Amino acid sequence: MDDLWNNTTFWAGVAFVVFVVLVYRPGKRILTGALDQRIARIREEIEEAQRLREEAQSTLASYQRRQREALQEAAKIIEHAHEEAERSRARAEAELEDSIRRREQQAAAKIAQAEAAALEDIRNQAVDLAISATAKLLEEKLAGKSGEKSVSDAIKGLSDKLH
Repeated sequence: MDDLWNNTTFWAGVAFVVFVVLVYRPGKRILTGALDQRIARIREEIEEAQRLREEAQSTLASYQRRQREALQEAAKIIEHAHEEAERSRARAEAELEDSIRRREQQAAAKIAQAEAAALEDIRNQAVDLAISATAKLLEEKLAGKSGEKSVSDAIKGLSDKLH
């Protein structure tokens, strides 16, 4: 045992054990404190990541809802444009039909006027021909003595007709 007290290896072992015991308690506190801080930081990062994830999902849902609303609005606009185009087409057709009807009526009126003018010209020519023919016949029949007698008889009969 004397040898044990003089043995440097023994004393180095004892010093090491004392050193480890002395360093272990404060080192354990420092090490566990650092680990606890690291755990708390990681926990905060996880919570922040979850909050950001929920916020991103909420934003995504909002954008998807807006996209659906925009698509519905676009469909309504297209439907309204189709309806407006159909109304414009129907109105244009009605205006075209009215225009055609008016032009037909104008053409019919012009044709009727032309027919009336043609009939009037024919009547006038017939009257002129009848007057010319009558004048020639009267000239031929009233020439000479028999014509003078017919004129005097007509004059005498005229006074009876006037009274």
